[in-house]
Parts: sequence; C-alpha cells; structure tokens
Amino acid sequence: MCESNVYLKKKDDEELVMEAVDIIRPHDGELTLISIFGEERTIKGRITEMRLLEHKIFLEE
Repeated sequence: MCESNVYLKKKDDEELVMEAVDIIRPHDGELTLISIFGEERTIKGRITEMRLLEHKIFLEE
C-alpha cells in the first residue's frame, strides 16, 4: 500500500496527525488530509519533509 502517516513537527517532537493518508489537498495555507478510511482533517501548515520509503510525511505550522 502507498498511504503514509502524517506528523506535525514541533521543535524536537513529532506529533502523529493522521494515519493511512491517501490524499493531501493544499489550499490557502491549509492542507486537507484524507485517509483511506474516509477520515478527513484540515490543518494549517506546510509540508517540510516526505520520507516515502518510510511512509512518513512531516508538516510544520
């Protein structure tokens, strides 16, 4: 499977925002995350790093 977990970086900490994210839609400084289960969440931030082999996407506010 190709979905990834999304984390929010806060200083030296990483907070899990959502698991099994399939779609990320950027709009007006926000990102809408949609999981393979249909869960949807909008968060202010930007993508700072993607580790695709590890299935991790990192955001920063």
